[in-house]
Amino acid sequence: MAENLSDLDGFDRKILDVLATEGRISVTELARRIGLSKSPTQARLKRLEDHGVIRGYRALFDPIRLGRDHVAFVEVKLSDTREAALAAFGAAVMRVPEVEQCHLIAGSFDYLLKVRTSGMTGYRAVLADKISTLPHVANTSTYVAMQAIKEEGVSPVSPVRGL
Repeated sequence: MAENLSDLDGFDRKILDVLATEGRISVTELARRIGLSKSPTQARLKRLEDHGVIRGYRALFDPIRLGRDHVAFVEVKLSDTREAALAAFGAAVMRVPEVEQCHLIAGSFDYLLKVRTSGMTGYRAVLADKISTLPHVANTSTYVAMQAIKEEGVSPVSPVRGL
């Protein structure tokens, strides 16, 4: 079965396209949309799941409606970048729920974090009490997002009235 995107055929790609926006669609409706019968569609779904192409299904929450509309991107520079230090930082950052994303970066800093909180006061506490105390953190720089233009699972509000 497919191990990467180039191994997927047209039906597999159609399945993934539909599921990307409608994860709760019934197999019957999915089969109708992609032009296959139910049994082959179920078999393809199982194969995509078994091979890790589909890693799971989840609900996407609107963080703005949940009061978590403050987004900050944080550059993190470590004092040590040997494998053990990277592993220690990686394991610790996984335990910080306010960190939505963490990426190891090739550049002038080591990690880029996306942090979501309820406001600046909450962010300052997360930075001081959680991020700055992670293993090997030497310094951080914060960039506060003013508006999300494109973000998975969130429908940003237009800054222009009437749009």
